[in-house]
Amino acid sequence: MRVLFHGAAGEVTGSLHEVEAAGKRLLLDCGMIQGSPEAEARNAEAFPFEPSEIDALVISHAHIDHIGRVPLLVKRGFDGPIYAQSATADLMEIMLMDAAGIAEGDALRANRHRRRGEPEAVPLYTKDDVRRALRRVRALPYDQRSELFPGVEIAYRDAGHILGSCSIEVWADGAKAVFSGDLGPKGTPILRDPTLIADADLVLMESTYGDRTHRDRADTIRELGEILDEAWDSGGCVLIPAFAVGRSQELLYWFAREWDAWKMSRWKIFLDSPMASKVVEVYDRHRDLFDDDAKRVWRERPNPFKLPNLRITESQDESMAINQIERGAIVIAGSGMANAGRILHHMRHRLHRRQTHIVFVGYQAQGTTGRRIVDGAKWVRIHGHDVRVNAQVHTVGGLSAHTDQRGLMEWYGHFDPRPALALVHGEDKAREALAGEIGEAYGIEAILARPGLTLDVPQDGDDADADAGRDALSA
Repeated sequence: MRVLFHGAAGEVTGSLHEVEAAGKRLLLDCGMIQGSPEAEARNAEAFPFEPSEIDALVISHAHIDHIGRVPLLVKRGFDGPIYAQSATADLMEIMLMDAAGIAEGDALRANRHRRRGEPEAVPLYTKDDVRRALRRVRALPYDQRSELFPGVEIAYRDAGHILGSCSIEVWADGAKAVFSGDLGPKGTPILRDPTLIADADLVLMESTYGDRTHRDRADTIRELGEILDEAWDSGGCVLIPAFAVGRSQELLYWFAREWDAWKMSRWKIFLDSPMASKVVEVYDRHRDLFDDDAKRVWRERPNPFKLPNLRITESQDESMAINQIERGAIVIAGSGMANAGRILHHMRHRLHRRQTHIVFVGYQAQGTTGRRIVDGAKWVRIHGHDVRVNAQVHTVGGLSAHTDQRGLMEWYGHFDPRPALALVHGEDKAREALAGEIGEAYGIEAILARPGLTLDVPQDGDDADADAGRDALSA
């Protein structure tokens, strides 16, 4: 078995790894590169392999940085099966149709302003491309070992990151590789804790927050309540950039659970996303995947998805009308990194107001508008206009859907004996810190994967191939 690293190897987005085994070639994820315009332009480049030569695609979860180039892969010649956990399969349609709509809209706007002699803008893929890709999806449950091809088996384990998120076990050629996918923290609302896996020859592990420890969740929730009180007292509104899948549902969960303590009935709450109602329906269909606390909240508190003052806005007119509200509105809108979507519309309208509070509740990639604001930018450019940042800016890191350094080390530490380890899905600062801690705690020299690196999966405790991989990386 051999693993080739193509994406999210030295950065957080663009997850794309290849496994060669038993005469077959599998892809683990096919995600979108997100961040600056220069970074996102790389999505249109040729894949570092011939798509028609890939035999199957195995998806870890439905975030765009893990599935965003799937329709492009099919468009360019891939014709194999696409495997996804059942909830992920349901979410993929929503996420990819939205991505295609954004791409088509961007191309249309660019062509309206195209100068003479400039080439016509073409979307990365269209909604028709998405439909063709979705016809290839095969849903699999958690905790079932499935044969994809003779000699190649996989199993999905709950990663606790978003609904349907998975760690992936791959068996072939007498070896076993495990891809962590994105791992959630223990105690994440609604979701079950990540499944611990006991054995592997090689582990590909995410490292998004490999250099830090999250705040205690109880402290984080207390902080969020204090921010809402402060925003109410200042007479303003609250903007929360949030991913349509995962973070938005968690926020509504906390609004329901803390309904009385936070005096939530005084607010007008808007989930401003065309995808939101569809995502809510998927969550309702898969309540069997909820943890026990979430099932109890659904029974005993206001249903988080049916709060009496919650309005899910789908049309552009409904979204624009929110800006007529001067105070007392909480607006949850995508994208979570404020690099696209309706949140930009609200930020352009409200960022210059000192009574506005903007709350970042997730990772902000380099080059995004969200990252610039978090880093202290006084001006940001939105829809061609320079907007002054006078709003109160809050970063609530404890709500992250990614586990922290401590959680990553605990998850890896459950393997016995310790397998070879390649760190992916993290910036170098985070990966280097995590590699140092793992080396000190477990005596393992973690490999920092780079695009183009190839590792032969060691077998029976033989780590010579892992040493060769490290030598190749150094070279």
